[in-house]
Amino acid sequence: MYRMQGPDGTAMWSRADYEKIDAENYFIVRNAFCDENGNVNPELPRMRWKNVFTAIGDTTMVEIQIQCDREEDLKKIIEMGFEEGFTSGLQNLEDMLVG
Repeated sequence: MYRMQGPDGTAMWSRADYEKIDAENYFIVRNAFCDENGNVNPELPRMRWKNVFTAIGDTTMVEIQIQCDREEDLKKIIEMGFEEGFTSGLQNLEDMLVG
């Protein structure tokens, strides 16, 4: 479970339920918005994430595949700012790793 906080202080909680872990290769989670106690919010879409790790020399490539159950679910999370938030999070990660 984790909390996402926007620049205006608005917080949203989310949880990731692991479906499969293949150590050092990939993991699959089912993500859901929830309250601060981990109770899933059925009004908001869930996503399935597959995170694949591939060694390339002395670096690791990370491929993230995200699926929604329905096209309407994808549209909803995009309307909620997912694309901007995810892009910002990746940039923060890159800054931390490079810095």
